[in-house]
This record gives sequence, structure tokens and C-alpha cells, in this order.
Amino acid sequence: MARRRPPTTHGTVIVDKPAGPTSHDIVGILRRRFGERRIGHAGTLDPSATGVLVVGVGHATRLLRFATAGRKHYECEIVFGVATSTLDDDGARVATWTMGISPEDVATAATRFVGTISQLPPMVSAVRVGGRRLHEIARAGETADRSPREVRVNEFDVTPTDDPLVYTATVECSAGTFVRSLGADLGTALGGGAHIRSLRRTRSGSFTAAEAAPPSEAELLGMDELVRDLHQIALTSTEVGAARGGAHLAPSRYDGDGPWALADAHGTLVAVHERAGGRMKATVLAG
Repeated sequence: MARRRPPTTHGTVIVDKPAGPTSHDIVGILRRRFGERRIGHAGTLDPSATGVLVVGVGHATRLLRFATAGRKHYECEIVFGVATSTLDDDGARVATWTMGISPEDVATAATRFVGTISQLPPMVSAVRVGGRRLHEIARAGETADRSPREVRVNEFDVTPTDDPLVYTATVECSAGTFVRSLGADLGTALGGGAHIRSLRRTRSGSFTAAEAAPPSEAELLGMDELVRDLHQIALTSTEVGAARGGAHLAPSRYDGDGPWALADAHGTLVAVHERAGGRMKATVLAG
């Protein structure tokens, strides 16, 4: 008798990642919880970092790229006068400075990093070079040539604490921004060095920490959550069948630049349409 396959699970999970496990560890926990192998996340968090980790389950993994592109919000502390091997407090001290800085000095220096800036990916990041992640190369005691990349920092606010060398920071930035590099570069700009600690992602796109829960408790939501920030198109009954078959809609139905999330009268996601290379592309999600 043929063995019956377990039912497939599809959806979105908004996790409040604790400090300690890697983002991949969180995926493993959810695979066991939901009995589904196809699980991925939108935007890696370092093991010591906490906060919003958006996860796609089953067919929803096809939609993760639409959730990855949104702006990210972070909170952390910047510790001036000490540089570490990992640019955060997980690493070993590699240099120290005696730094006399004022709140005005720090705030003024921080403005230099607002806007479109160039960052060199840290050797402890998950960026791939030659098919290997930089942190894997670093653990092997090797180095790799890295190319700077442009990112966008919309907000970089720093606030003094009772310790004159420790500041809290809030950052709003584009996907792919390295907050630990912001902290280290700010220290360099002030004539010394710095590292960050207590990094927390409070928002990823429109997903907030208020919606998130620990990986053992986070609720499985609908796949449509991953495309809630896209332009929405409510389909007619005739359009539903056509969209499920991969057909495009009439040009007048597309407002803006896209991508567009197409849903039926019940709000159930049917497909995502986007323009690629000047042509319309249909990502069909329901058969």
C-alpha cells in the first residue's frame, strides 16, 4: 500500500527571533513545527541579534523576495573606544582608543551616513563571494576580495546614555545595509573606533515587532501577508480563471509600476504580476 504524503503547509510566519540561534536555526525549528521542508526567510539576522524575521512556508517561499526589499528598522547600542573582530560584542577586541566625544560630535558625524552611502560587506556577513559566504571564509582563516555596494540610510539617530562612550541608535535603512558597519564607521569618523551591541530589528517592511512571536508560538498566517505591501488588484470572477492560467489582465487594470498582488473576491491570493525587461511576467500561485 502506497504511503500517503502528509498535507502540505503554506503560509507566512512572523518570528521574534531570540538571541543565540542563527536565522537558519529558526528555519529548522519551524520545519519541525509545521512538517514542511520548504521554508525560507526574508533577511538574515546575526545570531546575537533579535527581532523581526519574516518567514515563508511551502508555496509562500516563492514570495519571499517581495518581502525582502522593504525598508528595515533597527535599534542598537554603539560602544565607542573599542573595535572588535566582528564589529559587534561577539568578537574579540582588536583595538582601543581614548575618545573624548560630545553628543553634538556624535550627532553631527552620524549625519554623514544618512542618504545613499557605500559599504564594504564585513567578513562576518552572509554575503556570498565565489559561492561561499563571507563568514564561512572568515571562520576558515581566509580573506576574500569584497566589492563596496551602495545602500540607503534614511534615518540614523544617536542618543547619549549615562555612559559617555555608549549611545543608543535607531536606524531606518534599505535592505542589505550593515548596521554593524554603520557603528564601526561612525567610530572611525570620530577619530577612533566603535562596535555595536544589543542589535534588534523592530520592523521589516510593514512587519513589526508587535506582530511577531517566538518561533515556538508564532502563528501561521496566509501567503498573502508576504505581498501586502504590493499594489493590490481585486479580480473579477472571469479574471480569476484567466490569472490562474497565467494570463495577463487588460493594461488598464495595472496601476503604478508594480508588482501587483491579484486576489479573488474573498481576498485569497491568486497570482503576482510584475514587469521584467519591459514585459509583463506572471507568477502563478494557485492552480
